[in-house]
Amino acid sequence: MTGAEHLAVVAAGLGAGMLTSTVGVASLLSFPVLIALGIPPVVANASNTLGLLPAAMSGSFGYRRELREVRRPTTIAVIVTCAIGAVGGAALLLGLPPGVFAFIAPWLILFTCLIVGVQPWITRWVRSRHEEPQGERTTMTPTTTFFAALTGVYGGYFGAGAGVMMMAVLGLGLDLDLRIVNALKTLALLAANLVAGLIFIFVADLNLTVAGLLAAGSVVGGYVGSHIGRRLSATLLRVLIVLAGIIAAVLMLR
Repeated sequence: MTGAEHLAVVAAGLGAGMLTSTVGVASLLSFPVLIALGIPPVVANASNTLGLLPAAMSGSFGYRRELREVRRPTTIAVIVTCAIGAVGGAALLLGLPPGVFAFIAPWLILFTCLIVGVQPWITRWVRSRHEEPQGERTTMTPTTTFFAALTGVYGGYFGAGAGVMMMAVLGLGLDLDLRIVNALKTLALLAANLVAGLIFIFVADLNLTVAGLLAAGSVVGGYVGSHIGRRLSATLLRVLIVLAGIIAAVLMLR
């Protein structure tokens, strides 16, 4: 790799790190850059997962104030659920043909974009169906846990748009401010990337140079992105998430 290509990977890591902590479509920036540099898709995918791990770490640190507002059992449930799901996703990446999951990924992203967009109306409708007022949902239900685990599987397999999916799952399943859901989403991506990255270190082909360059950029981007995400209004953040997810899905369908 040339010096210019090194800088391109670092820049991709910086931008992807910011996206990790905001709209959750980081891989749609960094993964195409690696492919353009001629890195084989599976190697690029595994290296990308490892390289973006620092972004989720620094982003979660940046969101520490929001994470303190979440009940500890809920935080633990999100971490464990996504970590277990990522084990299955990593196994799928290493065991299945590359095109299988990628075929349905764009449609999953579009579906979750729709959910994120209409989530306030869905929540109001669900609550209106109850005859008696219901308390706020601050713990993970079995349904929310199931779909969070599926998102963890996707995150371990490919991850492009996994943040959008997790925002939809947690936004529907928990009665929390969107900024807190965003913080939990970033923590969920950290759990998924950490587990998948550890697996890839031992059993996958990696380009450690690329992973290191991505990490150098993403650790800064993740922290900066957490401060940006905190300052965005709920409506603007929701719009940006939906737009980012639609763009991601369209790019994957091309």
